[in-house]
Amino acid sequence: MAARRVAVITGGSRGIGAATARELAGRGFDVAFTYRNKGSRADEVAADIERAGGAALGLPADITDRGALSRFAADVGAWRVRLDLLVLNASGGLERDLLAADPEYPMRINRDAQLATLDALLPRLVDGATVIHVTSHWAHLYGAVPQLPDYEPVARTKHAGEMALRARIGELAARGIRLLVVTGDLVEGTITARLLERRSRGLHEARADESLTPEVFARAITGAALDASLVSGATVVAGGALASVPRT
Repeated sequence: MAARRVAVITGGSRGIGAATARELAGRGFDVAFTYRNKGSRADEVAADIERAGGAALGLPADITDRGALSRFAADVGAWRVRLDLLVLNASGGLERDLLAADPEYPMRINRDAQLATLDALLPRLVDGATVIHVTSHWAHLYGAVPQLPDYEPVARTKHAGEMALRARIGELAARGIRLLVVTGDLVEGTITARLLERRSRGLHEARADESLTPEVFARAITGAALDASLVSGATVVAGGALASVPRT
């Protein structure tokens, strides 16, 4: 029997991250993932991974904390020698308590922590591995489309994170690793969708055909990871087309 591939997902205990963990497990991956809190929810995701035939490692880790990230990387290294896939899914910037304590939190989580996570796990990523940056249409198109006032700090800093990761494509390519970006439209039940409806009544409803579920987003992420034809730097779109994002 062929050895299973190994994936790491940040923010894997709920939403898109959890759905991606389940999808990857069903497609031949063992999955390690981080979570901030809610250990019982993480246990449920781990159980789902195992039911799908994979091994699971769910560990609490705040990826903005270098010490916690270092410990997570060490635990992953003790669990599996090699990594085939890193899904940079964890993000933030709308948490009022964290913003009150640190106004720079959006940049720390959406740019700095993404780079730190890549650096921490880079020694384990093998030749042929893939790194996936998960983002939103509003962040991916930052500067080209109007932003929701409440979401603007998130979009701006996630865009900064994407640009910082893209700046490392050459370095990654030298190690046989590719970077892919998977951008999604409104995800049902998320804070972004609720903000859009609150700020622009009826706009979310008008875009109902463009919104997607975490499961559909997860299939796009997994499909990108398994598509060997995608070159480093490619952008994969989940949900509505980028051109469908309102420009006015």
